[in-house]
Amino acid sequence: MAKALDKRLLEVLACPKCKGSLDYDKKNSRLLCKKCKLAYRIEGGIPIMLVEEAEKTN
Repeated sequence: MAKALDKRLLEVLACPKCKGSLDYDKKNSRLLCKKCKLAYRIEGGIPIMLVEEAEKTN
């Protein structure tokens, strides 16, 4: 089961590419930037906020 992110952390995190807000996809354990269409995975409760490692979304 994926570890949930702290709400305070979610409030301060921003997309490293556009500096926009991120949506938390708890089911798939990732953070989504709708503007850039990128998904940043979360491993062990730690967001991997590297643009090079982000997955493109639709």
